[in-house]
Amino acid sequence: MERGSGFGSPMMVALAVLVFAMVVMVPEVSATRWTVGSNMGWTSNVNYTIWAQGKHFYNGDWLFFVYDRNQMNILEVNKTDYELCNSDHPLHNWTRGAGRDVVPLNVTRNYYFISGKGFCYGGMKLAVHVENPPPPPTASPLNEKSGSPSSIFRSQYVLPTVFAIGALWDAFVRFW
Repeated sequence: MERGSGFGSPMMVALAVLVFAMVVMVPEVSATRWTVGSNMGWTSNVNYTIWAQGKHFYNGDWLFFVYDRNQMNILEVNKTDYELCNSDHPLHNWTRGAGRDVVPLNVTRNYYFISGKGFCYGGMKLAVHVENPPPPPTASPLNEKSGSPSSIFRSQYVLPTVFAIGALWDAFVRFW
């Protein structure tokens, strides 16, 4: 095999290191899968208003409903039907029959869910407000008064870049 060809070539190693460095430096964006009712699941005798308090539901998150599929269901309704526990005209029936159903929160708005068959009157209703995720934190500008050399090295980009440059240099020195 010729020197400089194939996967072990310096060019391929450098490319692999560069791709790895780019992946490491991409900021993490992730949705949250909320298990409705936490360990209690979607069942009667749980106050879902209290469960939802203090939680921030963002566009792209998911609600995961775990329930007894033989007795309960998941109906998305409007605000009036939510308040009256009226399941006659749901906007959407999210019940899929497995008792482990996921609802995507992919629109910024208020969502209202109830369980029909009379369970709503026992508290099986959930209202969530879905908002856009907050913007990622921005780095403050470095100035002589507030910035210090040590704060530069804590940046999420500097350390991976240093490792990537070191790996490229190592590949260059080994194969040339």
